[in-house]
This record gives sequence, C-alpha cells and structure tokens, in this order.
Amino acid sequence: MEIEELRAFNRTVTERIGALEDRYLNTGRSLALDRLLWEIGRDGADVRDLRDRLGLDSGYLSRQLRALEGEGLVVTVPSPDDARVRRAELTDAGIAEVGVLDDLSDDLVRAILRPLAPRQRAQLIEAAGTVRRLFTASAIEIGVVDPADAAARFAVDQYFAVLATRFDAGFDAGTTRAARDDEMRAPHGTFLVARLKGEVVGCVGLKLHGDDPAEIKRLWVADSVRGLGLGRRLLAEVEEAARAAGAPAVQLDTNRSLTEAIALYRSAGYREIPPFNDEPYAHHWFEKPLQPAEPTERAQPAEPARPAERAEVAR
Repeated sequence: MEIEELRAFNRTVTERIGALEDRYLNTGRSLALDRLLWEIGRDGADVRDLRDRLGLDSGYLSRQLRALEGEGLVVTVPSPDDARVRRAELTDAGIAEVGVLDDLSDDLVRAILRPLAPRQRAQLIEAAGTVRRLFTASAIEIGVVDPADAAARFAVDQYFAVLATRFDAGFDAGTTRAARDDEMRAPHGTFLVARLKGEVVGCVGLKLHGDDPAEIKRLWVADSVRGLGLGRRLLAEVEEAARAAGAPAVQLDTNRSLTEAIALYRSAGYREIPPFNDEPYAHHWFEKPLQPAEPTERAQPAEPARPAERAEVAR
C-alpha cells in the first residue's frame, strides 16, 4: 500500500507540472535541460558538482551540456582554480533564458494554486514542504569510511568548529580525549560519514572495547540538514555496528551546552550514568544497553562510501 500510494503521488505530480512533456513550459526543451540551466545558475558550476547534485551519469550530462551549448546558452571552460576541472557557465543568452524560465515557472505555480480554496492552498504548500524534507532525508546516504579519509577529516573539522562556538569556554582539540584513527578503524571500531548529493553532512565514530561497552564519538550533523532525523539515524546505525560486534552496551559523554544532543540521547533510550572517563569538556555521561544480535544479523562491514567534501553536533 505504501509503495502504491507513493507511485500514484509521483504520477500525479509529474503529470501536473508537465514533466512528461517534450517541451517543458513551452520552451522547446525538456524539463531535464531546463533544470540543468537552473542548476548552473548565474554563478556557474563545476561539471563534477552538477553530476553529484543531479545524480547524472557523466556521459548523459555531457550530452545535455552539448545540447545547451548548441543553443548558445552554455559554455564549458576550464575552472580558474584548477584547469583540469571543467566548469559550465551561462552565456548572456543563457542568463536571459533562466529569467524567462523563472517567470514561466511562477505562472505554472499560480495556475496550480488558482483553482484551490485558501485552505486548500495552505494545505498544499504545507504538504509540499513536508514532502521536500522527507525526500531530502531519504536521499542521505551513510557509509563506512576510513577515519583518515578526506571526507572523515572534513567532518571532524566541522564538528570541532561547532564545539568551539557552542562550548562556554571554547574548545581546544588538543586537550580533549583522543579518538585516534586506528581506534575507529576495523577491527577496533568504525567511522560513518553521511552524504547528501556528494556533500558531507554528518558523521559518527565508534570505539570498541572488547567485552566492555563500546564508546560513541564525534556525532555531528550539518546545519543544512537539521530537522531531517539524521542525528537519530546515525545514532541507530552506530548502535547496530556496536551490537554486531558483540558490545553489551554503548556509552558516550557530552557537554551541557549541547542541549539538542542530550534530548536526542534521552529520547533514544540512553540513561545518565556516573563518569566513565576524564573528558575535560564533559558534563554528562550516558549509556544504553544493547540486545545481542542474532547470528543471521551479523552483517559484514559496509563498503566504503565514495569521497566528497562538506558537513548538529553531539559528542
């Protein structure tokens, strides 16, 4: 029933917005080409970023760009920062065309809303916002990476930067308890990175301690994806990794200023315990017992997620 309802939703939306038409908004181009113009935008974009953002195959994207170049709307040039990187930029005609597309898109939205009563309009706008957030949440991918990977380094740097702004007395990475790479690398632990369209938006680490409780470290979620449930999802994934490794429980420490993290832990079944370490920035210590994993549930480690660059906080 869930699948049928969502497929019916997809059919209704694609039909109503004209996604099935060869000439979207009567421009003479498909929706795919118009969307590519929007994504390039007035500031231009690296081709590899376009590929990640839109989830397109390299060959298909190249053909789309050539079609827009043939219309005189786009040029592809070397990036000024790195000549090996191709960059797509709008021509003057392309910039003018994006303005036309914006006007036509506004007209389409008005046509959709016009037949509806005020209450129906409000319902549609609210529902659209909910759908957009949930679609975004479902597009976030979580994978195991080596703690020394560039994506992991980027995520931890972002995590430390947030701590520095949130802690009352600031934060110095040199004085916090260490979580070395080899402690969060199989078989001693794991490190997970979350990505949205290639952008790093979250992370969490795990240190295993044999028959003792495992320790969760570096739980961080980017501001750009707050409210999408990623923090809870990362927590659940790292708990499962600890369970699969045979840990009887998971523990963590956190600072009193991280009120959202504290609320997350309590709602996820963590109970406050006496200090189990000497972390100088910690005010609260939590633990959650884990049910032993069934033998058939012991999954092999996930394949490393592909590298990228970019990333709520919680220790």
